[in-house]
Amino acid sequence: MNLTNAVILCAGLSFTLAGQAAQTITIATVNNGDMIRMQRLASLFEQQHPDIKLDWVVLEENVLRQRLTTDIATQGGQFDVLTIGTYETPLWGAKHWLEPMTDLPPAYDEDDIFPSVRQGLSVNGTLYALPFYGESTVTYYRKDLFEAAGLAMPEKPTWTQLGAFAAKLNDPSRGQYGMCLRGKAGWGENMALLSTLANAFGARWFDEKWHPELDSAQWKAAATFYVNTLKNYGPPGVSSNGFNETLALFNSGKCAIWVDASVAGSFTTDPAQSQVADSVGFAAAPTQVTDKGSSWLYAWSLAIPATSRHKEAAKAFITWATSKQYIQLVSDKDGITHVPPGTRISTYSDAYVKAAPFAEVTLQMMKHADPSQPSAKPVPYVGIQYVVIPEFQSIGTSVGKLFSAALTGQMSVDQALASAQATTEREMKRAGYPKP
Repeated sequence: MNLTNAVILCAGLSFTLAGQAAQTITIATVNNGDMIRMQRLASLFEQQHPDIKLDWVVLEENVLRQRLTTDIATQGGQFDVLTIGTYETPLWGAKHWLEPMTDLPPAYDEDDIFPSVRQGLSVNGTLYALPFYGESTVTYYRKDLFEAAGLAMPEKPTWTQLGAFAAKLNDPSRGQYGMCLRGKAGWGENMALLSTLANAFGARWFDEKWHPELDSAQWKAAATFYVNTLKNYGPPGVSSNGFNETLALFNSGKCAIWVDASVAGSFTTDPAQSQVADSVGFAAAPTQVTDKGSSWLYAWSLAIPATSRHKEAAKAFITWATSKQYIQLVSDKDGITHVPPGTRISTYSDAYVKAAPFAEVTLQMMKHADPSQPSAKPVPYVGIQYVVIPEFQSIGTSVGKLFSAALTGQMSVDQALASAQATTEREMKRAGYPKP
């Protein structure tokens, strides 16, 4: 049996659609590297399922989230497969906007999925999405630059230490910047990074009674560090840089330090994509006054909207794309270091950990991240780099725009924080918080 047959047969789905008329499923996904690979390899799925055609809608992260949120809330029915995460899944699943992912074939091995990831994609113990890849936060750095400057990266650095390193390694005359971080506005872009930074400084989004705390001393310390560090030691145009843009900067050799999603490990160490592949070091996500909430937990996942007219075909594709057999397919086609990380226990075999220099720190950070305890102080919410309430998408986007404006000098940090506090208070009051 060849690998392609094995992938489909092991998923237990090769004959479920036999005899049905050809149907097209529309897949909405993000333009990240692992999803681009999925689109390429999906031609094998189509070969094994001649009755299923795949139509791809590949979008930038902020645009994808906006399109999917609008479509699901209005029951538009444009898509059969949604690429969403651990923020949307429990909220949309609870509203019955998603199909429950039940009756998975035994070969799928649901128990192989990391418990924290399963929990983040479930409502009352029922999965509403299947994880494509999982991630936490890690610190990427240039070992060659550190060595040349006589610096040593701690295994568990603090943000203050990273700032000091950035100052010493910043050399704009050579196109080399001390630290690169996300600056593009968006609840899942700059606010994902800034929320973990704020958590590390001891901040929280809301107190126990759901009162916003963006005007706290902890938020001010975190935001001041973020803005000053990027203004002094970051690349130009940082307010336009999200995950993909910053990854490109790092891979082109322009960043001495970068803190971001652990999924970038395979791209930074791939000589075909990275000019610094042989010089990348990995350390834990930075902490400050606490390590609680200092590294996020997220899983880009595939779900079926309740409005889909092709649920069986959509489930066949999702089960294939998130299976152990798909992971093996990627390993065989593109190399073991490129397999989708962070979802399955079985992925972290001795062979993978040995081949992927980022595997151990990724696993360490994913085990450390606890969305139920994201702050040094008690909180009424779940979520590290976001708050799992429907209102957060709007709040996070609005606040993200304010911090992006602070980066460009349109307003001071104090002005951004004051506006963020007022905006969040207004949104929460409108939503009826505090809840009785």
